[in-house]
Amino acid sequence: MVSISSDVIRGYNDTMILYLLLKKPSYGYELSKDIKALSEEKYVIKETTLYSAFTRMEENGYIESYSQLADTGKKRTYYRITEKGKNWYKEKCEEWHLTKEVVEKFIEK
Repeated sequence: MVSISSDVIRGYNDTMILYLLLKKPSYGYELSKDIKALSEEKYVIKETTLYSAFTRMEENGYIESYSQLADTGKKRTYYRITEKGKNWYKEKCEEWHLTKEVVEKFIEK
């Protein structure tokens, strides 16, 4: 099975994470599992990529983190999207549609 190279999708990792956080707050491992499942295992986000994205998006004000006890009793860091993050997500979706429109002009069908 062909999988998506991290180089190709790099600019959209944040968009995928924000999409999932629009639905509910979550933590790293759960988000990585959700990305893998939604992509039908065509893309597996690396842990370092995921946590770099969290840091970058938190610094930009797109997400915020908080600690919470998991069912196991272990302290876990959760992330939730902010209003600024919701607006940025919408912009990235518009950018994607334009990008896809342009790139498709150069792809044989």
